[in-house]
Amino acid sequence: MTTAWNGPSSSARIGELHELRDEVTVVIPTLNEAEAIGELIEEIKTCGYRKIVVVDGYSQDRTREIAESLGARVVGQHGKGKAGAVLTAREIVDTPFLVIMDGDHSYDPADLDKFIPFMENYDHIIGSRPRSSPNMSRIHRLGNWVLTTAFNVLMGSGIPDACSGMYMLRTKKVRDFFLERPGFVVDQEIAAQSLIHGRLTSVPIAYRARIGKAKAPTWRQGFRALYTIFELARTYNPMLMVSTIASLAIIPALIILIYTAILNYFYSEFRWGLALLGSMLLLFAGQGMIVSTLAFQIRRLERWLQQITGESSG
Repeated sequence: MTTAWNGPSSSARIGELHELRDEVTVVIPTLNEAEAIGELIEEIKTCGYRKIVVVDGYSQDRTREIAESLGARVVGQHGKGKAGAVLTAREIVDTPFLVIMDGDHSYDPADLDKFIPFMENYDHIIGSRPRSSPNMSRIHRLGNWVLTTAFNVLMGSGIPDACSGMYMLRTKKVRDFFLERPGFVVDQEIAAQSLIHGRLTSVPIAYRARIGKAKAPTWRQGFRALYTIFELARTYNPMLMVSTIASLAIIPALIILIYTAILNYFYSEFRWGLALLGSMLLLFAGQGMIVSTLAFQIRRLERWLQQITGESSG
């Protein structure tokens, strides 16, 4: 059984840390990352992680050559985008845990040790980036906030960073996940399934300036991720999603009722049809709020029971 590490207080603890690091494979999905991959691999090795797999999406630059020269195992992926890289990695990794880390140098390997103490009790550990990082543009900060908020509302969770590109997974657990959505949205798909079928937590990490060009337009990638979050909620938490959307009926209900009140107060004109429509929408929204609250509490209870069961079995 894996033993959590709480700091190198002695030579025995340091030896234990080395053993735990060897239980982790660092997986780097790449596509034309020649500018960053060399420095990133060197940093990972300096931090004591010897098992490094570069899953390459058939780069046209020297990414593969550089990675191989530094001792990393390089394999070509099957499937599309980052999702294809994750699918490939879970098939070939032979350690109990794997860490997915973007290959653009934006994530610091020095943060890898923060995941170690939680390996025993969790199946999925997300690296949470600082919201006010100077290395993240305003549009990226806004987009991450929107996507994370939407994910948490629709999934009934409290993940601080649903878009992080650095996270640890229990290899056996992720092999059981059904991953069908292509591209970068695989990060949210894994998180959604971990909430239902596993134990998930997060640790704070740094976020650095990326090296090289982004592989996908920000707006297109953001809208695709938002659409995927709604799809995931429909699949894994439909009651909460539908009831939350129903709750939004309170907005047109209030607009209609306020408009009706203004007409009646200033012009002595009372429109029964609008008043009835607004009242019905308000009632519908109220029912949605009640159901969404119940669904959220049920989801919390399920996770609490899951945590208790996991601790007792461990």
